[in-house]
Amino acid sequence: MERRTFLKISSGAAGALLIPVYGNAIAAEELMNPVAVAFKKSLADAAMNTATKAGASYCDVRIGRYLNQFVTTRDLNVENVVNTESTGVGVRVIAGGAYGFAATNDLSLDGVANAARQAVAIAKANAKLQAEPVRLAPVKGVGEVAWVTPFKKDWRTVPVKEKADMLIAANKAGMDAGANFMTSTLFQVNQQKYFASTDGSYIDQDVHRLWAPFTATAVDKATNKFRTRDSLAAPVGMGYEYFDARKEDKVMAAGGVTTLYTKSYDIVEDARLAGRDARAKLTAKSVEPGKYDLVLSPEHLFLTIHESVGHPTELDRVLGYEANYAGTSFATLDKWQTKKFKFGAERVNFFADKTTPGSLGAVGYDDEGVASKRWDIIKDGVLVNYQATRDQAHIIGEKESHGCSYADSWDSVQFQRMPNISLAPGKARLTPDEMVKDVKKGIYILGRGSYSIDQQRYNFQFGGQMYYEIKNGKITGPVEDVAYQSNTQEFWNACSAICDERDWRMGGSFFDGKGQPSQVSAVSHGSSTTRFNGVNVINTARKIG
Repeated sequence: MERRTFLKISSGAAGALLIPVYGNAIAAEELMNPVAVAFKKSLADAAMNTATKAGASYCDVRIGRYLNQFVTTRDLNVENVVNTESTGVGVRVIAGGAYGFAATNDLSLDGVANAARQAVAIAKANAKLQAEPVRLAPVKGVGEVAWVTPFKKDWRTVPVKEKADMLIAANKAGMDAGANFMTSTLFQVNQQKYFASTDGSYIDQDVHRLWAPFTATAVDKATNKFRTRDSLAAPVGMGYEYFDARKEDKVMAAGGVTTLYTKSYDIVEDARLAGRDARAKLTAKSVEPGKYDLVLSPEHLFLTIHESVGHPTELDRVLGYEANYAGTSFATLDKWQTKKFKFGAERVNFFADKTTPGSLGAVGYDDEGVASKRWDIIKDGVLVNYQATRDQAHIIGEKESHGCSYADSWDSVQFQRMPNISLAPGKARLTPDEMVKDVKKGIYILGRGSYSIDQQRYNFQFGGQMYYEIKNGKITGPVEDVAYQSNTQEFWNACSAICDERDWRMGGSFFDGKGQPSQVSAVSHGSSTTRFNGVNVINTARKIG
């Protein structure tokens, strides 16, 4: 089984967002054939016994079956349906105080034993060059346990025709509402992950994720000018019931400018609104540059959180061990050690977790067998912690791992990956409409757009999908060509209000890239609608001639 790249998003180079496909194409009915747990345990035991006899002081084994289905459409046509499957075993060991890793798709006792011996040989070779031995934070073995993403409807059992019909219906709704072109895709992922270690754990997990992005494009044929509006839906860690939209899940954004869904998603309705919005953007006035108060929806703010808070608090970036895909971090250990570094205003509280139901990062255990948990990153505006794995925990005085080690495939070694990083809701009751009433000169932003951030995750620029001007407490109409510029510390210290938990919801990245060779992971970021005072806004329009 080899790794193949299916598609790369053009914006991925700046933000480390990739769309990969792993494995070989298979028939849809093969998606439902699991590997028996007893068989996986026998393979794991063979690998661990072999590694121990060869001199390993520690061994963990990951047996993975990674399934994907992608349905892509353009306008009223289905362009492609792809099913892929990749299965194999990754063996990681410590021998002589150093790591070694090897992988194989030979699912036999001899095959995994050979991989274990190879991993030990690599570790012993690495030990000759390593100054200090690997120190793993302790983990108590949990025996034989299982965890499954909570879901009501397995995407693998839903006919492809039903999925294609849903996407086509969305495309039609967008075109009927004003779009000239519509593209939509349904990404579906099932990771069947088995972890075993010499600590005494045998963990079987079944992880499900979905995402249905689309783009509506409207064209002014007289001028050849065009504008787009992307889906506002969040990728989720749940079943196909996500698309069974319910009225009670409806959320009205500030001023009633658009309609979103939280626990469920009406893709047809969002596409209809997107067609309307894309058409409206053609005649929207261009923004006047200057200082504005920004009211940022969760569908927009998740990416700003991801880039300016999530990545700079990854401990490997802080330490300078990792710089691929957008650099290291300004949030260095000396700042954390003071316990006084003002990352943001006092109302700003960020927490990390891999436990929130429906989130992309939700699992029972990470890829080191550590149970998922929640912990504070920013408390009352102060930097208080990072994201650490078993071999990093001692560096920041933690007694145990945060449980944020992840590998995107059986043939990739696990390493530190971002958990869900979320902004806690405001403590006082506050709705988006009430927040807007206090704004004299502002812009309300929805959806993820273009972005750029420097190699220390500090100076940045972000755009969105839709922008609405706010004057004297009222939303007056759409504007275009908007981007805001700031630096991480200045921006989060400018946070002046956060809506309460009634407005809190999650966005996320389905394909967040990191490392070299690159790996992807899925991560969610929650927030309520949030206001920032006095942020610099520029006009991004390009004028030729």
